Amino acid sequence: MGKADGTPPSAEITPEAVYLRRREFLRDAALFTATTAAVGGSLLWLSGGGRSDPKQPSAADEAAAGVPALDVTGRSPLSTDERPTSERDVTTYNNFYEFGTDKRDPSVYAKTLKPRPWAVRVDGEVNRHEVIDVDTLLHRFPLEERVYRMRCVEAWSMVIPWVGFPLGDLLRRAEPTSRGKYVAFTTLLDPEQMPEQRQGVLDWPYVEGLRIDEAMHPLAILAVGLYGKALPNQNGAPLRLVVPWKYGFKGIKSIVRISLVESEPPTTWNLAAPNEYGFYANVNPAVDHPRWSQATERRIGEFRRRPTLPFNGYADQVASLYAGMDLRRYF
Repeated sequence: MGKADGTPPSAEITPEAVYLRRREFLRDAALFTATTAAVGGSLLWLSGGGRSDPKQPSAADEAAAGVPALDVTGRSPLSTDERPTSERDVTTYNNFYEFGTDKRDPSVYAKTLKPRPWAVRVDGEVNRHEVIDVDTLLHRFPLEERVYRMRCVEAWSMVIPWVGFPLGDLLRRAEPTSRGKYVAFTTLLDPEQMPEQRQGVLDWPYVEGLRIDEAMHPLAILAVGLYGKALPNQNGAPLRLVVPWKYGFKGIKSIVRISLVESEPPTTWNLAAPNEYGFYANVNPAVDHPRWSQATERRIGEFRRRPTLPFNGYADQVASLYAGMDLRRYF
């Protein structure tokens, strides 16, 4: 029985260490369920089950929401000549856990995200700290189409015609100091706009990071659109990172802060499961995920699997960044 003041007897109080282990177990179980279901869900999607066609915002809808049309200068020569995945699949088959763990959840529930007004803070080890309105960014840097392969850690892939500008252009304008060795990114934290942030599947807000030389590489871009139009909410509006030689979870969405830092920054999936998701997350068919092979992938819109290429096919451009590194250790 409890004490007269209602306090339970000490024998019934869970020790703190046990309580914390139980919380960790429950979160790990949720992560396992979400990621395993995601891998299986890609097969259901490809076979036609689970597909839906949520109404996508029209140009009139975007204008009414204060989202300007994109002024695209042309296609970058860095683009692949592979056929892009259908716009329907790119905009309705998404990982964006702030809106749910099912692939169709973001296209259904991300309507609560308000991509205008929106500002991005650039700070840390830079000489020019700045808070920039996203529409200022749209006019500050020329926008071009970049058609890139995208390889998800779940062993599916797409080809996506992004619209954006080189991340390095933004960083050079900020004037990194000699202490700026890494770039840390932070997603919006607002459970009113991103309801699943009330859940404990991941620690919020979502954070990511790159080494400075990775961030400065010409292939790394900040995307503001796809298929020539403003980025849909479910794809990370209004601003997301695209690093095509890395697994897709590195492409942090709905960015509100970019900081230059001296030490390797924490990243969300590495914090959640460090044995499964490394900081670098370079596409590597020779290093399997603990629960599935990474040797092959299934392109969304196709049925047969295809071999996965080192660095997602961008080895000629980026392999030199990792010369001398053990890519099994730094996965």
